[in-house]
Amino acid sequence: MTKLALVLGATGGIGRATARVLLAKGWRVRAMHRDPDKARRTSPLQGIEWVQGDAMNRNDMVAAAQGAGIILHGVNPPRYHNWRGLALPMLANTIEAALVTGARILFPGNIYNFGPDAGALIDEAAPQKPLTRKGRIRVEMERMLRAAAPLGARSIILRAGDFLGADAPGSWFQAAMVRPRKPVRAVVYPGARGVGHAWAYLPDLAETFAQLAAREQELPDFATFHFAGLALERGEEIAGAVARAVGRADLPVRRFPWIAVYALAPFVETFREVIEMRYLWRRTLQLDNTRLVAFLGGEPHTGLDQAVGATLAELGCLESPTVSRAAMTAA
Repeated sequence: MTKLALVLGATGGIGRATARVLLAKGWRVRAMHRDPDKARRTSPLQGIEWVQGDAMNRNDMVAAAQGAGIILHGVNPPRYHNWRGLALPMLANTIEAALVTGARILFPGNIYNFGPDAGALIDEAAPQKPLTRKGRIRVEMERMLRAAAPLGARSIILRAGDFLGADAPGSWFQAAMVRPRKPVRAVVYPGARGVGHAWAYLPDLAETFAQLAAREQELPDFATFHFAGLALERGEEIAGAVARAVGRADLPVRRFPWIAVYALAPFVETFREVIEMRYLWRRTLQLDNTRLVAFLGGEPHTGLDQAVGATLAELGCLESPTVSRAAMTAA
């Protein structure tokens, strides 16, 4: 397999994190962007080959994928906007590129496919009965990948929980719980106390994608894995990790302003989408990684305190480097 990876969404989230790991492992990384000159100037990663193109354009996708052994489909519509109108066509173009070039698709899945009926610990065969619009779109996207596999578009789906890490600006952690580039004076927690929550630390998730990519030829044409990540039994443990990272045992933990979100939802599309996914903060849904561990021999894992400390440090939220180092070496 050629060690050229096309990374879609390399300017943020799982795309950037995975590109970083692939580069470190000796892969050539190509990334597509509508304005490659701007991406090249602003990207913190050195060594990426930027090409011009739009994920909504089939010909751009096929051209960008030439010579690639894998395509990481890490691109998503921003701020939950027009998911059906954007997410499905972009994935269709990725599938077309894989059919033409023979590249394996790596697809970051998530927990949205599953409703509360799936149980507290979910394996890959659990029934997918989402109660939300976004969850139904996610199920449809995975069905597209499954249907394309016999035609020659091979794929690996890796489902994970909410992103944690500095590369995830749209995550709950950055968008709601703390304020990037501001000292932490309090932490906002969106969930019900005592309800478990699944977090995926992006460097660990990216390492997992890289390990799967290196061994993709050992897998069937359509493969699905679950990434357990930081599976917190009570959920609010993450607030405690923030308190330890900033060295404040008395750090206030505030409730998320759900009332305000409901009040503004008729006027703000993003808030309507957030409300749909609230069940994930009210019920424990964790991902069973037994299959992943059996294949890889283990799941890349960073402890909670180290992951939270590193994230806060990279976000510029820690006033004391001493506290930062202590938090990042704990756990």
